[in-house]
Amino acid sequence: MIRVLLADDQALIRGGFRALLEAEDDLEVVGEAADGSQAVELAVRHRPDVALLDIQMPVMDGIEATRRIVADERLTGVHVVMLTNFGVDEYVLDALRAGAAGFLLKDTEPADLLSGIRVAARGDALLSPTITRRLMDEFVLQAPAAEVADLSPLTNREREVLALVGRGMSNDEIAARMVISPFTAKTHVSRAMVKLGARDRAQLVVLAYESGLVSKRSSPVNRVPPSGVSPR
Repeated sequence: MIRVLLADDQALIRGGFRALLEAEDDLEVVGEAADGSQAVELAVRHRPDVALLDIQMPVMDGIEATRRIVADERLTGVHVVMLTNFGVDEYVLDALRAGAAGFLLKDTEPADLLSGIRVAARGDALLSPTITRRLMDEFVLQAPAAEVADLSPLTNREREVLALVGRGMSNDEIAARMVISPFTAKTHVSRAMVKLGARDRAQLVVLAYESGLVSKRSSPVNRVPPSGVSPR
């Protein structure tokens, strides 16, 4: 059973999500929060598998709530997914840096929302195609320079894999590009995450850009996964 925490300041939206989730045999809503501070408290109390947090909430916004959840050692297994009304906004990169596993648009199709929650619960990155492409093209490339990640622990093979992850490729696509097995590709991705201290695949995407491993001339691969859900 996947345990889900909902956080949105609009009761109607929370109610709609709850009804959708609880109609599924493998999903359970363990708590509802109307602001970020309450979301953090309920996360500690219930320790959900996935926390769906609205970005803009009173008292404490979703980004700060994410930062606190990620920093709490008791909540290591909680995967935060941000909910937004926008295809992209100025908070997207900040939320990824804070530790969010990804984003879902509030107008995502119900089936894709449910699939996205299951993807996040597995620990995979979750970025809608619209957000991924615009994040890469607009925010990551134009953001003020951050501290450059130290890639020295990575092997040349792992750097190559990191660059492909940064371009939005799945493990299967990386395997095909590098002529290796999907299992080997997954192993390289996992090792890169451990060596760089990345919480999840979404943070690898950010690190790939901030380190300059993926340049402005690079572009995300041209593929269209289901709306709201990125492939593994």
